Amino acid sequence: MTDAQSKDPYPPPAFYFKVIFGGPKETADTSFQDVSGISSEVEVEPVVEGGENRFTHQLPKGVKHSNLELKRGLAPKSSPLVKWCMAVMEMDFIKPIESKPVRVFLMNEDKKPIRGWLFDAAYPLKWEIESFGSTKNEVAIEKIVLSYTFVTRII
Repeated sequence: MTDAQSKDPYPPPAFYFKVIFGGPKETADTSFQDVSGISSEVEVEPVVEGGENRFTHQLPKGVKHSNLELKRGLAPKSSPLVKWCMAVMEMDFIKPIESKPVRVFLMNEDKKPIRGWLFDAAYPLKWEIESFGSTKNEVAIEKIVLSYTFVTRII
């Protein structure tokens, strides 16, 4: 095994990752407990061929992406991500929504990225605080759902 292979385990572990929010001042955030929604799917249009009853053609229409979902412990109001969500959700669209590039990286044990994705022109769609329960002994969780234009694998 070469040195490069030892730094890039296969398959990579999914528990050590970093999220970076772009814009004029890039902000790294490693406090998320869960990142999901990294997916792309080809949409198809079924076309029935006249006289052929054994199958239906599936013609590609385009690629669709699911929303990116981030979960973490409830952050303070001073968090850059909370400020961004507040600007979108609480300002009644007085100002245009600011979209930002968002990058998600899987990291190795040396804190180096080994896989990465760029989500272009992302903006918050949903900001949810999960339920509180008097019988639970859990951290209060917020979920932020982001829409984006397209995703690109960068590493």
